[in-house]
Amino acid sequence: MSQTSNNLAAYIWSLADLLRGDFKQSQYGRIILPFTLLRRLECVLEASKAVVLTEYAKIQQLNISEEAQEKLLLRASGGLSFFNTSKMDLSKLGEAGIKANLESYIQGFSKDAREIFEHFKFNEFLGQLNDANLLYKFVQRVRQTDLSPASVSNHDMGLVFEELIRRFAEGSNETAGEHFTPRDIVRLTTSLVFMEDDDALTKPGIIRTIYDPTAGTGGFLSAGMEYVHELNPQAVMRAYGQELNPESYAICKADMLIKGQDVSNIKLGNTLSNDQLYASEFDYMLSNPPFGVDWKKIEQEISDEHTQKGFNGRFGAGLPRVSDGSLLFLLHLISKLRDSSQGGGRIGIILNGSPLFTGGAGSGESEIRRYILEADLLEAIIALPTDMFYNTGISTYVWVLSNKKTAERKGKVQLINGVNLCGKMRKSLGSKRNEMAEDDIATVIRAFGSFEPVDAYELDKQTAKKSNRGRQAANPKAEAAKTFASKIFNSYEFGYRRISIERPLRLSWQFSDERVAECRFAPGAINSVMRWVYQEFSNLEGESWCDGDTCKRYGDLSTHEEAIRRYCKLNFADLKEKHLKDLLNRTTWMDQKRLLLKAQQLQASIGTAQCDDFNSFDDAIKAACKQKGISLDAKDKKQITDAMSWKNTAAAKVIKKLHKTPANPLYGLFAVNGEVQEYQTDSELRDNENVALDPGQPVNASNEAYFLKEVLPHVPDAWIDASKKDVKDQQVGIVGYEIPFNRHFYQYQPPRDLLEIDADLDAVSAEIMALLQEVHV
Repeated sequence: MSQTSNNLAAYIWSLADLLRGDFKQSQYGRIILPFTLLRRLECVLEASKAVVLTEYAKIQQLNISEEAQEKLLLRASGGLSFFNTSKMDLSKLGEAGIKANLESYIQGFSKDAREIFEHFKFNEFLGQLNDANLLYKFVQRVRQTDLSPASVSNHDMGLVFEELIRRFAEGSNETAGEHFTPRDIVRLTTSLVFMEDDDALTKPGIIRTIYDPTAGTGGFLSAGMEYVHELNPQAVMRAYGQELNPESYAICKADMLIKGQDVSNIKLGNTLSNDQLYASEFDYMLSNPPFGVDWKKIEQEISDEHTQKGFNGRFGAGLPRVSDGSLLFLLHLISKLRDSSQGGGRIGIILNGSPLFTGGAGSGESEIRRYILEADLLEAIIALPTDMFYNTGISTYVWVLSNKKTAERKGKVQLINGVNLCGKMRKSLGSKRNEMAEDDIATVIRAFGSFEPVDAYELDKQTAKKSNRGRQAANPKAEAAKTFASKIFNSYEFGYRRISIERPLRLSWQFSDERVAECRFAPGAINSVMRWVYQEFSNLEGESWCDGDTCKRYGDLSTHEEAIRRYCKLNFADLKEKHLKDLLNRTTWMDQKRLLLKAQQLQASIGTAQCDDFNSFDDAIKAACKQKGISLDAKDKKQITDAMSWKNTAAAKVIKKLHKTPANPLYGLFAVNGEVQEYQTDSELRDNENVALDPGQPVNASNEAYFLKEVLPHVPDAWIDASKKDVKDQQVGIVGYEIPFNRHFYQYQPPRDLLEIDADLDAVSAEIMALLQEVHV
């Protein structure tokens, strides 16, 4: 920004002197910005105002729509994208009735310009200024400011307005991050996205489009245009954007209007649920979507587009969890890339760490990463320092994507670790305590542009000052060196195939008295409370229960219902009413009693010895049932089985099925005594292993080699579950992708020597003992 532009911005912001005392600091921008816009529009319109008024007088005689009127008046405005049909200007408003006159003046603007003032809620502030007797004074100060095109070009006026926006955002620390991205981050991201377009940066008259789906106040759009203008003033940049917040939308639209852009390309609304530029594709896209914001309010619209349109819509690759919509914005941007046959497009988007690794194989997040990497869209990810944004101090990353990769970048992804490329600000702005200097930005740009690995080297950066409060260690831990590094990976190196590892179920069984007694109580939600009820009410004098057929009281709880409900409310608060009804129903108790009696009969036939081979259980049950004349339905048999059996690592494996196919122990078919056996799986022992993708060999070969090396030596009875296959390629194992950024740049810090730690502990102990001695004395 030139010194002249900076001085003009400072002069305009000095209007805040009039507002002090009557308005909050966070409100200054809401008044100064629309008044600056008003004065600029008035100065730009001055040359064509007379022609427009003459044309307006003629048009009023015609019976045509407002839209048709606007087209005719825009034609008369001499190529401008706005006009004003009021005979007033800021110098003619007068002191008496100034509020009404000013409102009438604003109503004379064309629809797009008028809408900006409406979203600023300008009328409300006019009323407050008028009530404070400041409106006339403020208007007089504003009208003395020369913002004519002859004095201030569109480009310089844009810079002035951006500086005013920045001052407004910084004065509203609590909400700055919602609509304003720090200039250093904007500069870095813009440079990364534009640096490889030689045509846009050199050829006169070249036309490019730039888009931001989370436009905020238009910082990214302005930065993109400014970046290209600095290198190629003859290039034409056309800006497009959409913003959800009405006030931010108004600021963005005003900024674009001041820069001479077609403001009809700036839309208001939710980009994800109501894309108002749905048919458009762009050369460049920049975005800083909100971090970790859920999309529950628009879940239905997003899900419908995903299921009904698939890849013909924006979200065919998958949907992330509803708690974070960051990846939805990334998919939206990818859908807007200009086709590679027409020159392609590039994306720069700022995301938090969650999109790098959240979600395992097969999840929505993993499938989105899979789509991006397998389509070879990702060029680079740059890790930014923490404490860079106004409203959060978390780790953030710049993702650079393109569908026009250079030959050397095809199939590759560059990771740049720039977490230490910053310096402390003299004064914090909200959560923003760090900033990237031009040298820091240049370091990232050089690493990205050279596309070569950079081994970690120490930066000339001061280490953070540690607090001197409290007791200081005699041998403090050494601070990690502040380094910078860059690494290049094949895209497939971030992928893996998750295979399920199964182990056999091993069960023992026994018809002991304790296990048979378990059949008295129903399984599930009411099991525990049934035990309490039986203990409390089955042996009451005159109401005792017995297991004989002649017992008339067994399970009758009618006289104790109130006490039971009260107890359940205090001790089993999660118990639902339907469960309480089952508990109090005598039928429930009688059914369990009948099962208990059957189990006792089976016990009499089978005996009480423990058996460590569950494969004999069914035969034993069948023989006992036949001997005793008992029938068991599926429900009864399951409850008896669950009660009489338990897991035992020393027991035999439970056979699920015998096969006539050849044995294949890697996939669970084992040859035993001339038979091929498949075992029941123990779900508690189930595990998943991630096998790195290797395009150089078949999937099964990779899986089996990993299994033989990493799994089988430790669990000899394990096998690969061949039924768990990837939906897309139908190969064994589910494909997943993650980008473990920190793991790739981890720097090992050896722990302190034990002698040093012992010395510190001894010193602390001695100090504590001395203090205790003082207290004792």
